[in-house]
Amino acid sequence: QVQVVESGGGQVQPGGSLNLSCVISGRSLDDYPVGWFRQAPGKEREGVSCISSTIRYADFVKGRFTISRDIPKNSVYLQMNNLKAEDTAVYYCAAKQYSCTGYDRLYPYWGQGTQVTVSS
Repeated sequence: QVQVVESGGGQVQPGGSLNLSCVISGRSLDDYPVGWFRQAPGKEREGVSCISSTIRYADFVKGRFTISRDIPKNSVYLQMNNLKAEDTAVYYCAAKQYSCTGYDRLYPYWGQGTQVTVSS
């Protein structure tokens, strides 16, 4: 059984930082890429970043967000710096086999999401 659990969300002011964590149980990160997605109110879910043997970022977070992983801990992190109001969303962690993709429907394993609010 695969479980995905995110943590680390919260409320910060514009320009602030947050570090999201995702723990995957039941699968090895050696074989399972992990992606971060987000969904803002009234908007579709969108891909933010993904990590496997390679790393991908959406253009709107390049230079501000950094994804990393600790394979022995089965954990993936998303360090978010210089946060903007438009980054406000529920952030989800998801896992799949083989390779990274920005298509959320290809990820079978999802966490419950963690709220990130950027507001002054």
